[in-house]
Amino acid sequence: MAKIRVAILMGGDSSERDISLISGQAVADGLDKKKYEISIYDPAKDLVKLTRDKKNIDVAFPVLHGKGGEDGTIQGLLELLKLPYVGSGVLASALAINKIKTKEIYQYYQIPTPRYLVVKKNLPDEVSLPCVIKPISQGSSVGTSVVFEKSQLNKAFKNAFMLENTIMIEEYIDGIEITASVLGNERPLALPIIEIVPPKGKFFDRSVKYNGLTKEIVPARISPILTKKIQTLAIKTHNALGCRGFSRTDMIIKQSAAISQQSKVYVLETNTIPGMTAESLFPKAAQAAGISFSKLLDRLITLAREK
Repeated sequence: MAKIRVAILMGGDSSERDISLISGQAVADGLDKKKYEISIYDPAKDLVKLTRDKKNIDVAFPVLHGKGGEDGTIQGLLELLKLPYVGSGVLASALAINKIKTKEIYQYYQIPTPRYLVVKKNLPDEVSLPCVIKPISQGSSVGTSVVFEKSQLNKAFKNAFMLENTIMIEEYIDGIEITASVLGNERPLALPIIEIVPPKGKFFDRSVKYNGLTKEIVPARISPILTKKIQTLAIKTHNALGCRGFSRTDMIIKQSAAISQQSKVYVLETNTIPGMTAESLFPKAAQAAGISFSKLLDRLITLAREK
C-alpha cells in the first residue's frame, strides 16, 4: 500500500512561532513512518514551494498557532490548492481566534461566558477589579494580564495595546481552571477533562505553560455528573463555532464552598489548533482516553480526508 503523503506546516511568523516549531516536530516524530511520507513546510518562507508541490501532497497538517496559521489564512490557501487538511476550516478558524466574535457566538448559543468590554482607544473611566485584560487575537495568553489592583492597570493595558489596537476587559472568575478537548467531525467525541493547577500566585499564561511548573491533572477531580456537563458544553462549543477535526476549549468552574454538579461553569476560549508538544493538553487528554499519540495523529489525518 502506498504511503500517505503528509505535509506538516510549522513555524510561521506569529508570536507563537517557537511553540509551533516544537509542536510540528513532535507531530513529525510521532507519525508512523511505515504509513506516511512526511515533508515539512514553514509558511514564513515556503508558501511558493508548497504551492508547487501540491500534486505530491495527500493531506496537509497545519501545526500553527496565532495569526497567519490559526486564523483561517493558511486554511484559505489550502482550500484554493484543493488540499485536504487537519483541523477546522476558514470560518471556524477566523471566528475562534477573534475573542470578540467567539464571545458573540457563545452568547448566541447561550454558552455561559464571563462578561466583557471591548476597548479600542478610549479607556473606561472605571474598571471593576479584579479583571482580565486581553488582546483579542493572541494565543498562549500572550499579552494577557490578570489585574487585582488599580496600580497594575496601566501596565496591563500597555502590554495588550503593544500587540493589537483592540483589546478586551473580561470579568475575572475565581475558580478551578479546566480544559476540555473534542475530537471528531460530524459526531465529535469529548475526551477526559484536564484540571489545570498553575503555581501559587500565577495564572495559566505562557510563562508557566511550557516549563513543567503547572500541574495538569487528568481526569479532573470533579464528579462524573459535572464531568459530563462540561463535556457536553465542550461539544456544544465545538459545534457552535463549526470546528472540525479537533478543538480544545478552556473553561473555569466558579469557586464555591464545594464543587458540585450545580457549580457554574464558564467558557473562556476555544483553540482550533491545540498544541502538540510533550507538555500539551490535547495529547494528554487523548492518552487518558486510551489513544496513543501515534493513533491520535492517524485519527486526525483520517478526519481531514473525510472532508
